[in-house]
Amino acid sequence: MKHMLILSMFRNIFRNCLIFLFFVLPLNISAIEVGNLYSAKVAVASQSNDDRNQALQNALRAVLVKIGGKEIEHPLITQAIKNYNNYVTQYQYIRSKDKALLNVAFDEDKINQLFKESDLAIWGRLRPQVMVWLIEENGFKREIISSTSNSLLPNVINDFSQLRGLPLVMPIMDLTDLTALTLSDVWGRFSQPVAQASARYMAEAVVVIRVSNSSLVAAEDDTVDCPLCQENSLAVDWSLMTDAQSEHAQIFSEQYLGDNIDALLITALSDITDIIYQQYALSTTNSNEFQVDVANIASLAELIAVSEFLKELSAVQSVQLISVQGTNRRFKLSLIGSQQALFASLKLSEQLNRYIDPLAAPEGIEQVPVFYWSKK
Repeated sequence: MKHMLILSMFRNIFRNCLIFLFFVLPLNISAIEVGNLYSAKVAVASQSNDDRNQALQNALRAVLVKIGGKEIEHPLITQAIKNYNNYVTQYQYIRSKDKALLNVAFDEDKINQLFKESDLAIWGRLRPQVMVWLIEENGFKREIISSTSNSLLPNVINDFSQLRGLPLVMPIMDLTDLTALTLSDVWGRFSQPVAQASARYMAEAVVVIRVSNSSLVAAEDDTVDCPLCQENSLAVDWSLMTDAQSEHAQIFSEQYLGDNIDALLITALSDITDIIYQQYALSTTNSNEFQVDVANIASLAELIAVSEFLKELSAVQSVQLISVQGTNRRFKLSLIGSQQALFASLKLSEQLNRYIDPLAAPEGIEQVPVFYWSKK
């Protein structure tokens, strides 16, 4: 037990170090809007009251993980799970792959209010799409696992993606992929070919995960204290590139050792998600105000359309029109989270395009950013 506590302590310290590195490394992750965050499908044993109530609780737990980005221990969260019916809006029984599921939808406003009252950060709909290059080494054989491989590992990744609300995509390994990079490129974690091969998948971040039962497994040594290491053990590690479109510094993980490949892979994906979550979590308490100009609004209909568009952004709490000059409209936005999250949201749509003035004031002098509304 003492050894396990020591290993857990070092793992937490290492994860905190990775999160620190994530903030000091160059970052250029855009994002996509993720849907179905306030609903969940969970297994249900039967349609009895007891089984349904248990499934409703499990569904709420799953949604809270997706919204909060991680498992949360908080008295108000615990109480909310007990009072799950206060948050349920509808549910229905469905069947999938010969098993019964309960599809549950929850009240978005009530859950957001719960997080606010708990002083907990919300991971909004704005999330990066992550490209996963998974390479498995079995003895002397290495294979890049594709989305259609016979391996069960893609199922583990897909299930994790649904559980945590993080868009994960795997390569299809067609002729384009096979000519874009080699096994050695992926195994060696060479950032340039891996990033270039990932571009076709429109990924904003790239992770290379290596699974091995041979070369990565630490040699047995009586001086190495590893309670999880047994004969025929497995090793997993990963590297994360925070910009899929160009070559950037990578974050490298510790080595995960054990005998259950599913558990090791989920642990690795959880640590990766925790790091990305730190960038995208939106504060529920520290709102800040930010101004933007939209330079070509010529009618009331366009003004309403722009206002509604801004209100729908996950990083925006409220919108206020504060000045009018010709066709220029200046808005004051109350943000949930950072300006970076706002700009990432705007990049998702072609409706507002930012104008960069080549004669703008020198860097360091704050200016109101100017956007143009696309009149399609």
